[in-house]
Amino acid sequence: MILFYSIISLIILQRLVELMIAARNERWMKARGGIEVGQEHYKWFIYLHVLFFVCLMVEKNIIQYVFQNSVVFYKGAFIIFLLAQSFRIWCIQSLGRFWNTKIIVIPKLALIRKGPYKYLKHPNYIIVFIELIVIPLMFGLYVTALIFPFLHLLLLSVRVPQEDGALGRRTSVK
Repeated sequence: MILFYSIISLIILQRLVELMIAARNERWMKARGGIEVGQEHYKWFIYLHVLFFVCLMVEKNIIQYVFQNSVVFYKGAFIIFLLAQSFRIWCIQSLGRFWNTKIIVIPKLALIRKGPYKYLKHPNYIIVFIELIVIPLMFGLYVTALIFPFLHLLLLSVRVPQEDGALGRRTSVK
């Protein structure tokens, strides 16, 4: 039980730090003419991620109450999670001041094509998808592991076309 709440608390803390980094980067980009796109759907990502953590805790408590059993811990899922974290950090470092949780573009600047962005258009979304599966699976929380990656894909069906459209305005490559 302590392991569950310790890991989940650390992940929540990490997400809050990332939101602070994103806010700092947003101010920096907007001061340089950055334009935000997709504001309408952004709140749904916030809702999804908050609800994800709520559901983790609810499902864990239901399992403990119904089965009178403590939640298990799967080391294999934890190793995948740690690998995903290293890729998450690689994404953030590769984009530097341009990394954000929002879609913000600075007109006439080249796209960043280094790190994982050299190989994939949206590596961070793949990482989040993996996390939405493996975080619950670390603790045997199968319902949350099934529902949230699907909801994430639904939101991405709106976000990715908007982001690609915004980024498509630039033709040069960095």
